[in-house]
Amino acid sequence: MPMASAESTIQAVTWKRLDGIDLLWGVAIFFVLMNHVNIRLLGAKVLYTKFLPAQLVHLLVWNGQLGVQMFFAVSGFLITSITLRRWGSLSNVSLRDFYLFRFARIAPLLLLVLAILSGLHFAHVHNFIVPAKTGGLGRALLAALTFHVNVLEARQGYLPGGWDVLWSLSVEEMFYLFFPLVCRAIGRGKLFLGTLFVFVVLGPFGRTVFAHGNGVWEEYSYLGGMEGIALGCLTAIIVSRTSFSRFVLRALGSVGAVVVILSLGFSWQAYSGWLGRTGLNMTVLTIGTCMFIAATAQTQWRSPRVLTPLLRIGQYSYEIYLTHMFVVFGLFGLFVDAGKSMRLVPVLFTVTILVAGVLGALVSRFYSEPMNRSLRKYSEGARGKLGSVVDPQILSSEGLAANTRSEVP
Repeated sequence: MPMASAESTIQAVTWKRLDGIDLLWGVAIFFVLMNHVNIRLLGAKVLYTKFLPAQLVHLLVWNGQLGVQMFFAVSGFLITSITLRRWGSLSNVSLRDFYLFRFARIAPLLLLVLAILSGLHFAHVHNFIVPAKTGGLGRALLAALTFHVNVLEARQGYLPGGWDVLWSLSVEEMFYLFFPLVCRAIGRGKLFLGTLFVFVVLGPFGRTVFAHGNGVWEEYSYLGGMEGIALGCLTAIIVSRTSFSRFVLRALGSVGAVVVILSLGFSWQAYSGWLGRTGLNMTVLTIGTCMFIAATAQTQWRSPRVLTPLLRIGQYSYEIYLTHMFVVFGLFGLFVDAGKSMRLVPVLFTVTILVAGVLGALVSRFYSEPMNRSLRKYSEGARGKLGSVVDPQILSSEGLAANTRSEVP
């Protein structure tokens, strides 16, 4: 079908946020924040975990990597679902519009953060100086702008925290660099699904065999992260083609939630056992995440009010993710100046999450979203043609601008 006729049949719909998606993003960013505060505390020899149950410690502060894997799955689902809704089929995707949409969403905040990080480096601010052994500032900037921060760190060592978080963006954007090209070439046939399955199969190997003992690459490899994105893509395709019964949806949602909870709650046992040695611990978590996504997307599941804080931080997950290290380092510096009191540790965790959430919301409202909307106006026919794979007849019109955040992990 020619693209023009395909687009003429697409209804101009907008869609409300999905609580299931926001909840998963909220859980993911919560664990990332907890992990990064924990690393600073342990680096300063604040042994606050000494009198806490080991299981609780692993659950709360060592699941950052699992949180990022959940990001990848949600991202794959949303990008694929939006592509299907906007162009009718994957093979009809407009390369120009797809790349412009990604640029509009990703680039403004990324470029601002890189500018701030560069300024802090030149000002010799502690925790923001890019060491010469990793290639210096110029090498870090090149890696960030060409999406291979993960490769740089695997070869040269970790960058400062504000730069290090960009490894996941490198994985994600490298996937989306080729995603529309592959969609145009083989998006109509089974070969496209087979390609996604290849990424799923190779994911565990990317975290184990192909890492060749490199600890950084075990966590930051392209294949290890792209597995999650591919599973999210497959979930979107399945949901777009299949209307599940209420019983199946309840089963998918319940089992998916249990798998996610167990994967996070017993992450250390999984990592240190057979699942971790084979790299399948991440795969199991991602499958559970995708089951939950499928169920909550088709049922329009509404979250209990008690989970509202997680929904809120989930709505600004991209902004929080890229800016939270400024908050972590700033508040941790105050914690150190206050004498590193054990009584202040819970306060540090709590205030970090609150301030990071507020900062993310402010950045989104006053910078990244206005820039996103402005840049998208340059794309012809972009208005009113983005949506989800859920039947538009059951969706409410809450505005495109409020939902563009759902396109990024």
